[in-house]
Amino acid sequence: MSASNSDWNDVLAPSIAELDLMAQAAFAALPEEFRRLCEGIVIRVEDFPDDETLDEMNCESEFDILGLFRGRGRAQSEASPRTGQFPNMVWLYRRPILDFWAEHEETLGAIVTHVLVHEIGHHFGLSDDDMHIIERAAG
Repeated sequence: MSASNSDWNDVLAPSIAELDLMAQAAFAALPEEFRRLCEGIVIRVEDFPDDETLDEMNCESEFDILGLFRGRGRAQSEASPRTGQFPNMVWLYRRPILDFWAEHEETLGAIVTHVLVHEIGHHFGLSDDDMHIIERAAG
């Protein structure tokens, strides 16, 4: 690498707000058919999952989970709509994502897109092959 020391002096890990912007851009780049499945979904970025989530997911460490979907799948929502129901939400966990990024040879954008697609896709019953196609279509 030929970059000078000064090129790196001001580089910081992305903040929660910056990762949120990255997640919103990744979501906007997904195929329209997939985004339609997700109408009304809320994407949140937090540093780590809360203790309740860690317990519920049987995590040994706060770094064990990169993201989480909470809500009702499309089929469940259509079968029995409920009043007062929280919107479908995806959490992306910044610190575990950054840790994963540091240990792998993928771009941060690709990891954010992967986590986002997989959290939504598994909940809607998509196969890994289907999700891979969606990720490729997003670029």
